[in-house]
Amino acid sequence: MRTEPDGAPASPDASARPAPAPVPTAPLLYATPDNPIPEGAVTGEIVTADHVRLRYARFMPAHATKGTVAVFPGRAEFIEKYFEVVEELLARGFCVAVLDWRGQGGSQRLLRNPAKGHVRRFSDYQLDLEAFARSVLLPDCPRPYFALGHSMGGTILLKSVVEGRRWFDRMVLSAPMLDIQVVPMPGLVGPLVALASAIGFARAFVPGGTRTPVNEMPFHTNIVTSDKVRYKRAAAVTHAHPGLGIGAPTIGWLHQATLAMAELARPETEMKIRQPLLIVAAGAERLVSNTAIEHLSSRLIAGAHVVVPASRHELLMERDIFRAQFFAAFDAFIPGSAAL
Repeated sequence: MRTEPDGAPASPDASARPAPAPVPTAPLLYATPDNPIPEGAVTGEIVTADHVRLRYARFMPAHATKGTVAVFPGRAEFIEKYFEVVEELLARGFCVAVLDWRGQGGSQRLLRNPAKGHVRRFSDYQLDLEAFARSVLLPDCPRPYFALGHSMGGTILLKSVVEGRRWFDRMVLSAPMLDIQVVPMPGLVGPLVALASAIGFARAFVPGGTRTPVNEMPFHTNIVTSDKVRYKRAAAVTHAHPGLGIGAPTIGWLHQATLAMAELARPETEMKIRQPLLIVAAGAERLVSNTAIEHLSSRLIAGAHVVVPASRHELLMERDIFRAQFFAAFDAFIPGSAAL
């Protein structure tokens, strides 16, 4: 594994915003005994238009490639969590590139408390996507380009399409975050978080939220996967390397996410989605709304919708019986990939 040079421009005036929490001095990847780094990894750091430092990694298969799959994790996830997925995509003959969104993983934190999952505006994630596409995909990765986005990553990808950006030939969205099930009194959440953000609580944890990394909660309390081995493997990564994990989101993040999801639900917005895409939903979903996913899927001009029965939210971190169904759909949709 090698580290590419930083090349970061000078940071803006530190007085203009709170000093960011420290991040690793080199954009390394971290291994654990049960989660080795895939062969041929190249990792580096890119800088967005608003001067946020992002960690990325790319992987080249041993044989001729069928293009590149860019992997976009969900909220609170990190590159290391997707090592197994990277290996499976490499085996299919794809180059793979993975990004850590701002505020999580090995990318720059936005608040003094590095455990808070925060973003000023949901549209800021588009700056991450653009920097990644222009600095990693276009110069270093073979075409054609495909995207695999999970949960929040899927929402960001959909927003990019709505805004007229066409970085990818096809997209596969795993349980995209189009509405959130676990929020109590959903009809009141939008106005309440908007008010709380406006009066100065945007950087506070959501009520009941803590700094404990979300993937280190006890397995029996989790609602995202029924696979104990994969769940504990991800927990071991953040336990060994605490700088990668984040806890609960802030009120400001929830406010911005609510606005983004509401925009994607508008009929005039749905008509702008002309990107060929496949949405794979989890049949036993308890985190995001399958009703919202079905609503959007039924209105897509160039899309398809598949449900994996009995699977929980993190389809790619689920048991093999569910992951096999996900990859069967993936292999049928992404041109040139051969089912293993």
